Amino acid sequence: MKIAFQMDPVTGVNINADSSFRLAEEAQARGHDLFYYGPDQLAYEEGRITARGHWMTVQRVADAPAVLGDRVHVDLADMDVIWLRQDPPFDMHYITTTHLLDRLQGQALVVNDPFWVRNFPEKLLVLNFPELTPPTTIARDLETIKGFKERHGDVILKPLYGNGGAGVFRLDANDRNLSSLHELFTGFSREPLIVQKYLPDVSKGDKRVILIDGEPVGAINRVPAKGEVRSNMHVGGRPEKVGLTERDREICAAIGPTLREKGQVFVGIDVIGDYLTEINVTSPTGIQELERFDGINVAARIWEAIEAKLA
Repeated sequence: MKIAFQMDPVTGVNINADSSFRLAEEAQARGHDLFYYGPDQLAYEEGRITARGHWMTVQRVADAPAVLGDRVHVDLADMDVIWLRQDPPFDMHYITTTHLLDRLQGQALVVNDPFWVRNFPEKLLVLNFPELTPPTTIARDLETIKGFKERHGDVILKPLYGNGGAGVFRLDANDRNLSSLHELFTGFSREPLIVQKYLPDVSKGDKRVILIDGEPVGAINRVPAKGEVRSNMHVGGRPEKVGLTERDREICAAIGPTLREKGQVFVGIDVIGDYLTEINVTSPTGIQELERFDGINVAARIWEAIEAKLA
């Protein structure tokens, strides 16, 4: 098959951690041809969805993870599979790419389905499952956020469309910075904020559970660095081997049918203690860590699910 990857610069990936690289590596091993382009090179041209990019070969060489061919102009309808894999922020640029890729329906399989990626951003899809999540408020209004903090005391405040742990603050019962942080965030963004009750279990780790076509295949635990509330590996979180609990499986059983129905093939959910906090559909990570800990070929299972859909 011909496989296209819409992603951030492939030449700068970490070959031992990047999930897009691992997906490309497995596709290459299965005999598929790989094409790479950045989201800035995606275009609508008089009825066609096109991209300017490179046919590529990936390799496990730290400073040269991909060998790129000459830059060429392709019609994406000629691809069999297109991976939507650029990282957030989930802004209008990102949203526009989902609208353009939407137009390939019936011509190429876009993973994850861009219509539902657009309508299911990570911190909003969880609102469909309030029985699984910690107390949550989404608001731009300061008085609403203050009221939530007064009710729950110790809270986490973060941008609604952020990623990688950027802009995440813990405000405990004695904190006096809420108004200043609200002023800071609203000064440069028109977006609401999300505030959740702080979960002390985060000190034991923030579990990333990988689901393929709605079914859990395993998990890794991300433990925050000392003195840090964020467990994201981007900011020093330490990945550890961990198994799935009955509560994890209960959460996956509740959300799995929705993910499967909406074409979300590769999803990473975040679980702290007994609570679901995010459902990551834009560019989830964790494949390589899970493969190292559990010895299973997660990337192969993802491709098997995709090949089954195409069949």
